[in-house]
Amino acid sequence: MNKVGRTITRLASRLTVREPAVHGVNSLWNLKEQVMTQSPTERAAATGANLEQVWQDHLAGEFVNKDVEATLATMTEDAFVNHVPVNTGGRGKDELRVFYRDNFIPSWPEDLQMIPVNRVVGSGQLVDELHVTFTHSKPMNWFLPNVPTTNKRVEIDIVVVAQFRGDKLTCERIYWDQATVLRQVGLLPK
Repeated sequence: MNKVGRTITRLASRLTVREPAVHGVNSLWNLKEQVMTQSPTERAAATGANLEQVWQDHLAGEFVNKDVEATLATMTEDAFVNHVPVNTGGRGKDELRVFYRDNFIPSWPEDLQMIPVNRVVGSGQLVDELHVTFTHSKPMNWFLPNVPTTNKRVEIDIVVVAQFRGDKLTCERIYWDQATVLRQVGLLPK
């Protein structure tokens, strides 16, 4: 592993998680306590290849099969998803079922391309860097709230921080540069 990879791995192992605030969630959830108080058995179950397989199954549910229940089957009952730049997602399977079914899964344009750039796997967590391109040909209220379809090309880098409890995904935080997106769809000057 090169110096940058070792630095990222070291930093990822020391992540501290603040209580997230998500649109539609009135109570705060102490994620740090949930993730950091895992037993040694739970931590051992959530390592390396196990995490990557759960993550691949999760992504397949979202983007390949477009199957809400298959996506949720990879997650804990109290799982949390936050698209940080726009604060969308949900907490718990009931909220996430609605989010995935009504907003996220059906909104992706057919020309979506997602290219993996880098992945770091640590104890109970995985971080993916992805290069994503698509045409904004469908409403994407979770990504561009209240913005009608622009038919403009979007090309961005996304970072996903995924945390696991045992063999299930318990938290997903997704980051991207929203100003870049707004410029590309014509809502901010270039």
